Amino acid sequence: MFMRRVLPIIVSIKETSPQPRCGDHAFSVPEVNMNTVCAACNATNRVPEERLADNAKCGRCGHELFDGEVINATAATLDQLLQDDLPVVVDFWAPWCGPCRSFAPIFEDVAEERAGKVRFVKVNTEAEPELSARFRIRSIPTIMVFRQGKMVDMLNGAMPKAPFDNWLNELV
Repeated sequence: MFMRRVLPIIVSIKETSPQPRCGDHAFSVPEVNMNTVCAACNATNRVPEERLADNAKCGRCGHELFDGEVINATAATLDQLLQDDLPVVVDFWAPWCGPCRSFAPIFEDVAEERAGKVRFVKVNTEAEPELSARFRIRSIPTIMVFRQGKMVDMLNGAMPKAPFDNWLNELV
């Protein structure tokens, strides 16, 4: 009988680069960026998450990105605004609607309080009837919350500030 002889194979692994140490780039936490749309020029801006509380400005026009102002959207601008990485709250309203006019100051106050955390947008259903049809608005005011272009909840009718705040807290 033939015996096979097994020869040991020695593999040498040569380290070509030094081991990364704590503090090196390989172990650092990657920067998380948020994409947000400028209300003034509709440019998409990439903002580091840790700078959301700062007065971040648009790279194109210099407008403050998170000023707490409510953005008036049109059919041309709404889709881009809805792609924002921040949650977007949209108020579908009309100038002749009494409850819409009484809810407007509440909407603006909450927008200012949540600047940098949530975007607030208004759509005039009289001026933008195609948006009313697209989102199937049957009564106003109608408030919708979107995350990255998808509607996550909807509310019909005006309400006091505290219930509106509570509703938003559940969603964002």
